[in-house]
Order: sequence, then structure tokens, then C-alpha cells
Amino acid sequence: MKNTFTLSVLTLIVISFLASDIFAIPAFARKYNMTCKTCHAPFPKLKPYAEEYAANGFVLKDQDAPRYFLDTGDPELSLLRDVPLAFRLEGYVTYNQSNLEKSDFNAPLLFKILSGGAITKDVAYYIYYILENGEPGKIEDAWLMFNDLFGSKLDFTIGQFQVSDPVFKRELRLTRDDYYIYKVRPGFSNVDLTYDRGIMLNYGFESGTDLTIEIVNGNGIGEGVSNVFDDDKYKNFVGRISQDVGEHLRLGTLGYLGKEEKTISDIAYTNQLWMVGGDATISLDPLELNLQYIERNDDNALFENNKTDAKTRGAFGELIYRPEGDASKWYGVAIFNWIESDFRELNLKQLGVHFGYVLRRNIRLVAEYSHNFTDKYGKMNLGFVAAF
Repeated sequence: MKNTFTLSVLTLIVISFLASDIFAIPAFARKYNMTCKTCHAPFPKLKPYAEEYAANGFVLKDQDAPRYFLDTGDPELSLLRDVPLAFRLEGYVTYNQSNLEKSDFNAPLLFKILSGGAITKDVAYYIYYILENGEPGKIEDAWLMFNDLFGSKLDFTIGQFQVSDPVFKRELRLTRDDYYIYKVRPGFSNVDLTYDRGIMLNYGFESGTDLTIEIVNGNGIGEGVSNVFDDDKYKNFVGRISQDVGEHLRLGTLGYLGKEEKTISDIAYTNQLWMVGGDATISLDPLELNLQYIERNDDNALFENNKTDAKTRGAFGELIYRPEGDASKWYGVAIFNWIESDFRELNLKQLGVHFGYVLRRNIRLVAEYSHNFTDKYGKMNLGFVAAF
């Protein structure tokens, strides 16, 4: 453990040394020499312009990135002039985390090294290395995307990503409170809607309809055994469709079908599961409302001889207020999480209220209070989120 931590620290020092003055602002803003508010309101929350930029392989259709590639004299070689890097740092002063009735300095809670961009025309990558909760670092997002495959509007992504990304991106939320229904794993199941390994296909229609299909291992992004990451012979399937309805409304639906296997005392047990859900985003400046509902059924989440169906359902609602849109110096968020399950330890009713002040476009000061109505306690966070 000590050697792993030392190696992580040395890695960060080396990368920080290599990152010269050109890495003084986040990588994508630096690439096009523009302000962070072009894409964020506030960071890391994405605006529609940024969603289009990401879907286009980190290329702006209306701007060129001068001197982005080296001229090597070889038309078959696309070599980045400088590898884009950015950093994110978060820290908090907290009270009553996990109902422990004590204060704590959660700083730094999180440190990320991020890199991403276009490798060549219609091929892009994204990756980040994260140190969180004082633990040794690991890689979470790490994928390669082929944009507009075969000249169509089909995008193909392979690697590590969050299953829920086509709906709401957890890593881009403004609150410390999470979208908890995405993290639920009933019983001994390894399946949830967060990180997994697999492939993703996206297709956008001119009608404002977006279609996504994912095929994933179904067991997260833990360590592999003998160079094999999937711990059973099954693959899980995800389908997602969303539709823009006018300027201010987006509606979507999600389906997940999976099967997993565990061997206990040399006996193999399986759990078949499905999830269905609906979501909506309503944008009426200065307000934005995001809604998600998920229904889940596992037929043997305890991996026993006598299979028993277990139902889990949950939702979240997130209301964001920005009084002056992307120019707002302050903003507010209210987030409500609800989970109800046959596994009672998963049950949750929690309301969070978050206020933020944009000290700089890439530095936020935040205050957040969350009240857990299930376990009857509240917790407080005061802190900062910085990107550079």
C-alpha cells in the first residue's frame, strides 16, 4: 500500500513538472483559447453547446484549433503538438458526515488529472486518473470514440464509461450529493448504472431523437484476473432513446437487461435482472429541472438455491437556479433522492440544498446541507471546487 501511494505521488509530480505554462487553464478551453463559460454554466455542468462539442469528438464545427497537430510531413500521421492536460481539486470542511456527529477536514477529498481531445479526424479519447478519499489512485473514465462512423451520424465508443452517461452524467453534477439510484446494487449484485467496461453506439436524428445502445461486462471496473475483466460469461445490454420536444423539454427512456453469475462453494448461481426508467429535462431560464425514475427487478440477488424476486425503485429530482444564466456569479441547487427496495438497507429519502459562488470561472466556493429523512440526520459541507 505504501509503495502504491509513493508511486502515485511520484507520478503526479512528474506530470505536474511536464505541464508547462500552456496547461494553465483547462485543456479544452486552452485548445480554442476561449472562456470556460462557453461550455459550462458553471463548471463542470455542460451547456448544450458543450454536449455537441463532446459528441463531435471534441471538435468545434465553427472554429479551428490552430497548431493543434504537428506538421511531420507524413499525411498518415496525426501527432498532437502538446498532450492536453487539466486538473480538478475539491476539498471540504464537513460536519456529521455518515451521522458521526463530528467535524472533519475533507481536503483534499478529490484530485483528478484529465486528458482528452481529438487524436485525428473523427477519432477522440478521454481519460482521467483520480485520487479520492485519501486512497491510492485509479483510472475511471478511459475510452476511445470513433465519430461519424462510415460517414454516418453513428458514434462508436469502446472502453470504460458510466452506463448512465447518455442520460445524466454523474461526474458533471454540481452537488456533492449523488444521483444515488444509479449506484444501487441490491444484495450481492455487481450491476449498477455507474462505471463499466464495454462498447457504446450513439446515433442522432435530425428530428431531435437520440438513440444509444450499450453492451457491457456488467461487473464494474475492478481488477481483472489473468487479463480477463468480466467475471462471468454473460454480457448485459442497455438501450436508451431520448427526444427533444420543442426548445425547453427533453424526454427519455432507458432499458437494461442483464444476467450475472457467482460461484459459491463450487456451485454456480445466476441472477437475472432488468431495469426500466424514464427521465426528463425542463429548461426555462433561469431554472432547469432534471428528473429520473428507475424500476429494477432481480430474480436472485442473494445468489441462493431458492430464487426470490427483489424489487427496487428510485428517483431523483434536481432543480438548478442560475439568476443570470451562464454569467451568474452565484447559483443554487436543490436535489431530492428517493429509493425504496425489498433490501431495506438501500432505502433512502434525502434532500440536499446547495449554494455556490463562482469566484473565478474555474473556482467555485460551495455550501451544501443534506437531510437524510430515512436515518434522521443532517450533514453540512463547506468547500471549494477548482479546475486548472
